Amino acid sequence: MPEVNLTLIQTFYLVARHGSYSAAARELNLSYQSAANHVRRLEQVMHERLVDSDQGAKKIRLTPRGVALYNLLHPELEIMLERLSLVVASQRPVLRIGLPQAIFYYLLPAVLAQFHEKFPDVEVVAYERDTSLAELVKNGSLDVCINERFFGDPVVPQSLLGTYYLSLVYPGSWGPPPRAAEIPAWSKGRPLVTFEPGQTLRNMAMDFLAKGGGQTEATISASGSSSVKRCVENGLGFAIIPTWCVTPEDANLVKVKIDVLPPVKVYFGQALFMAHNIYVQALQDQCRASLIGAALERS
Repeated sequence: MPEVNLTLIQTFYLVARHGSYSAAARELNLSYQSAANHVRRLEQVMHERLVDSDQGAKKIRLTPRGVALYNLLHPELEIMLERLSLVVASQRPVLRIGLPQAIFYYLLPAVLAQFHEKFPDVEVVAYERDTSLAELVKNGSLDVCINERFFGDPVVPQSLLGTYYLSLVYPGSWGPPPRAAEIPAWSKGRPLVTFEPGQTLRNMAMDFLAKGGGQTEATISASGSSSVKRCVENGLGFAIIPTWCVTPEDANLVKVKIDVLPPVKVYFGQALFMAHNIYVQALQDQCRASLIGAALERS
């Protein structure tokens, strides 16, 4: 059975209905050559000639097989396309975002509140993860990604939103805080709670501790900053997490800003074809104005 390609079928149908490549091309917003190529490709798939046309002629003629196919498609194809148009028109716009759990949990709600004031009919679907974001954007599973990792991939262009610092966080019962430069030595032999292997913030924390001879074996690994922080609150260990994850309400925790490390950069990336999408542009603007602003307030 020949492979069915709706694009090729639709082009042939309009060429047959209008009697010309030019008219079909105008309706489909294609070039004349593209419309002709679609018909040629369909003929190759079906192994039969469907259209005859003389060089330079404005009108085409259907072969007997072309007439039979056109009669088979009419009017079912028009009905099907009309139904598909109604289905598409009835769908709410959806913006799919991939981002680490901490950014969503602590910072994004304020951004989304502003976004939905402007676009109340747009559904935002958030996938809370840190790894494989570039691949998910490239394969069409995500429209946007917000994270601390720079991909350097032209297919997923990224722009800098801002920066934040990491902080050591530990139970207050453990005693007075070390200075930032002393954290690696202080951490030696203490239970470490950190992120799952492969996550950006785990790598940053491990590199910092290792260079100072500190603890580099995790006692507990979790998927997001709220889970890591929850373990610390329950006395299960210390952690290195974004500074803005700890608020004044966390009175039982000690926080030490690690200002001996460069601040962590946060990037906004999107699928290349979404670069001029109004929803993506609005989200990016609001993230730059609100997300990193909130992070700096808690630093």
